[in-house]
Amino acid sequence: MTPEKPARPSEGELEALAQEGRWLVISTVAASRAGHIGGPLSAMDMLVALYFSELRIDPTRPRDPDRDRFILSKGHNAIGLYSVLAMRGYFPIEELATFDHGDSRLQGHPDMKLTPGIDASSGSLGQGLSAGAGMALAARRLGKNFHTWVMLGDGEIEEGMVWESVISAPRYGLDNLTAIIDLNGLQQFGWPRDEHDRFDRSEPMGHVDLEAVFTGFGWRTIRIDGHDFGAILRAFDTVAGSRGSDGRPTAILADTTKGHGVSFTAGTYRWHNGVATDEQLAIAHAELGHPAPRTSSPKESTR
Repeated sequence: MTPEKPARPSEGELEALAQEGRWLVISTVAASRAGHIGGPLSAMDMLVALYFSELRIDPTRPRDPDRDRFILSKGHNAIGLYSVLAMRGYFPIEELATFDHGDSRLQGHPDMKLTPGIDASSGSLGQGLSAGAGMALAARRLGKNFHTWVMLGDGEIEEGMVWESVISAPRYGLDNLTAIIDLNGLQQFGWPRDEHDRFDRSEPMGHVDLEAVFTGFGWRTIRIDGHDFGAILRAFDTVAGSRGSDGRPTAILADTTKGHGVSFTAGTYRWHNGVATDEQLAIAHAELGHPAPRTSSPKESTR
C-alpha cells in the first residue's frame, strides 16, 4: 500500500520548520568544522515543503517499495537533506552531531547504503536526473504509483548527462518524474573573468531561458519563487494534477538566494561552504529564532 501524504501544514508552520532546518545546517557544520552552507539554505524551503506536505513516505518504513522517491542530485548539499530527514523522524536529531565523522551514517555526500531515507547515493554532479528517470521508468513498467522527485543545482545542470535525461524523459512519457532546479545563481567557481577576480561566479545557466529550453524538450515547466511556500505548494499541486494526463515530466524552476535566511551567508559565493564562528552562530541564532547555541571549538570536535 502506498504511504499517504502527510496532512498539509500551514505556511507559517512550514516557515518555522525551515528556520529550524537552517539552524540545524549552520550549527551542525560549525560543530563538525566542515560542510556546505549556501546551497542547503537556498534549498531548505523546498525540502521542507516536500517532506512535510508532499512526499508519500513513512519514516518507519524507509524502504517501502511504494514510497515516493527523492534524489538530491547536488549531493554536496547533504546536510540540508539530513536536517530535514531528522526533523521528519528518519533518525534522531542528535545524530546530526556525527555529521562527516569517519564512522557516521551521515557522510558529506548522501549514501543510500548507510542512511535511512536516502534513495540514491549522489555527489558526482549531473547523475541524479538519470537515476530519477530510471526510477520513474521502472515505476511505469512495474505498474507502481510512486512519484520520483530530483533536486538539481543550477551549476550542476552544466553537466551534459543532465540534458540526455531531459531529452529522453518525455519520450518515455514520464509524467511521474519532477525535477526541481535550485536557481540560486552562484557557484563556488566559474568561468575565467579578469585580473581582479579569477572567476565569474554567476551561474551561466542563469543567462539562458531555461523555461523555453525545458518546454522545447517536452517538459511541463513552472517558474516559482523558491522561498514562497504558497508558490511552492501550488507547484506541487500542479504536479499532482498532471499525473497521467499527457506524459510530460515537470521541471520546477525555483528562483532562490544562496545562503537564504541568514544575513552573513545570503547572496554570496563565499558561503558555498564554510564554518561559522561563535560570533556568527550567535547572529544566526538571533535571526533564525532558535535557542542560544552551545558554542564549540576545534578541541571539542571528534572529527
